[in-house]
Amino acid sequence: MKMRNKIFLSPLISPTSSHSSSHSSKTSPHTLSATIMEENVDCAEVIIRKWDLNATDSARLYSSNTPSLFAQDHRSQAQQFIKSVNDLQSAMHFFVSEDPGSPMLIRAQNLMQIAMKRLEKEFYSVLKTNMTALHPESVSLRSSSSRASSTWSAFSDFQNRETSEGEDDDDEITTDIDQIHIKSNKTEKVYEDVMSDLRVIANCMISSGYGKECTHIYNLIRKSIIDETLYYLGVEQLSSSQLQKMAWDDIEVKIKKWLAAVKTAVKTLFHGERVLCDHVFCASEKIRETCFTEISRGNALTLFSFPENVARCKKIFSPEKMFRFLDIYEAVSELWIDIGMIFSFDSLSGVRAQAMTSLLKLGEAVRTMLLQFESAIEKDSSKTAVPGGGVHPLARYVMNYLVFLTDYSGALADIVADWPTSVQTSLPESYLSSPISANDVDDDSPASTISVRLAWIILVLLCKLDGKAGCYGDHVALSYLFLANNLNYVVSKVKTSNLMPLMGPDWVSKHESKGKQYSAKYERMGWAKVLTSLPDDPTVEISLPEIKDSFRKFNSGFEEAYRVQSSWVIPDSKLRDQIKFSLSEKMVPGYRVFYENHREEVGDESIVRFTPDDLENCLCDLFQGRSEGMGSSRATSYRVSSVSTSPSSSWTGH
Repeated sequence: MKMRNKIFLSPLISPTSSHSSSHSSKTSPHTLSATIMEENVDCAEVIIRKWDLNATDSARLYSSNTPSLFAQDHRSQAQQFIKSVNDLQSAMHFFVSEDPGSPMLIRAQNLMQIAMKRLEKEFYSVLKTNMTALHPESVSLRSSSSRASSTWSAFSDFQNRETSEGEDDDDEITTDIDQIHIKSNKTEKVYEDVMSDLRVIANCMISSGYGKECTHIYNLIRKSIIDETLYYLGVEQLSSSQLQKMAWDDIEVKIKKWLAAVKTAVKTLFHGERVLCDHVFCASEKIRETCFTEISRGNALTLFSFPENVARCKKIFSPEKMFRFLDIYEAVSELWIDIGMIFSFDSLSGVRAQAMTSLLKLGEAVRTMLLQFESAIEKDSSKTAVPGGGVHPLARYVMNYLVFLTDYSGALADIVADWPTSVQTSLPESYLSSPISANDVDDDSPASTISVRLAWIILVLLCKLDGKAGCYGDHVALSYLFLANNLNYVVSKVKTSNLMPLMGPDWVSKHESKGKQYSAKYERMGWAKVLTSLPDDPTVEISLPEIKDSFRKFNSGFEEAYRVQSSWVIPDSKLRDQIKFSLSEKMVPGYRVFYENHREEVGDESIVRFTPDDLENCLCDLFQGRSEGMGSSRATSYRVSSVSTSPSSSWTGH
């Protein structure tokens, strides 16, 4: 294996005496302490020599055929081996201080090299043969102390639930639960043993002065796991120049892969590796920091530099693409606490700084695209009138866009927190007489800054719609109906979406009042001839010519209004009913009194052309967008004789 060729042992000194000669070596002067230390060396030699690899090359060193000292059936000997190394280390310290030239010191040093070579092999073996138990996901999950208890609680709930369904299955269910529990316990035991072994070996090697060899093995194996995992997650190292050359569709694919990977990478991969590293090298904070930095920094920088590089691709900036940028911003924001905890070491400040830089650059990109969105609304130059005064496509597009934006209200509130609202605009003076401010929206909203920004965009939209009402030329009534329809659509979108808590009830109330004004102006301008054709007091006594003249004016005005407005629309059913009801209240009661008082007196169907019920039926047909000619319209087809026997039908019933 390539890894084997990269690992080298650096003995402290070369052996200079044989095993047999070293046994006869004694320190001088001979003391009780020296005797005890010599005995410690003798005892240590027995266990260390037993597990001597007798290897001269790294290939033999990592041979899978070599029995493992930390195998389940050798665990007691592993404990003895570690104790022997610790005793040997104590003896070496004694001889160094008492007799640095003692042959016993050389003997102890030679034994220490043999022991370290063995532990190096064992450390490598435990890391390589327990990849499943040491998978970052397993480590990350098990780092929660409540996991085992919650798992068993789930088993207990399952057992209780199933038992209540029938006693016949009690034995089978109990057996299944017991087997699951036993298997879970075995898995946990393997995990605990592996974690304990790694920590014991690392502590022993580090305290013996072989920390460099230990961390070298650890870094090689664990870094390869991070590399491989991120590769399978689809994380790539892409520079801003590479992204600049890509089409948006290709960049979006990269973004989707990154979004799918980043949470797993942080909460599982890097978190699991941090937990493992902290556990294995708990004896040394410096080594812990050095190891985790070595295995994680490069890949973490690759992961968190991607958002910044995307945000630098100004060629892809457009309002339609803003949502992808917000997706990335939210992903990093939601992981910010985890990033700070996992990459808390000073040596990893660059990773934290990179994540913050990405957030800042993404925020700048989103603000740029918001300005582009506002500018696009202002610059919309379409001159085509919407048929029937319906909802303009611009209103639909802008409001649907804003509704989608509210899904990111938290991120947007951060992005626009310190962004001034008073921008240069071409809005008419009448729209700027009352500058938009936080007072125009709900003051209790936790995101008042984004509320003001969205209220401003809606204001820009309403200004454009006001200008587009002029496309209807001399049809003033239709212009007001257009404004009523569009403002009603805007307010309805706010009330039925997440825009409502941002805009607040005061904003809604103010714009609903404005909508009622548009409706009233439509009624006054569209039905003026009809509403003024009859006497203000329908019960007043007037001459027969005046009566006939009033009927003729009413007929003419109503037929003209019906003919013209038969193709007009009110898409919203609630607004449609409100306007129909308002027109009916203004028109039908007075006409009914006038009709009943003078119908018999006139006695001419060509003059008394509509019954009150005819009027209600005609009003019921309006605002559906049906275009009918004057000669075939429903209004001209009504005659007293044809409907006098028909049941009364109110428009509110349609």
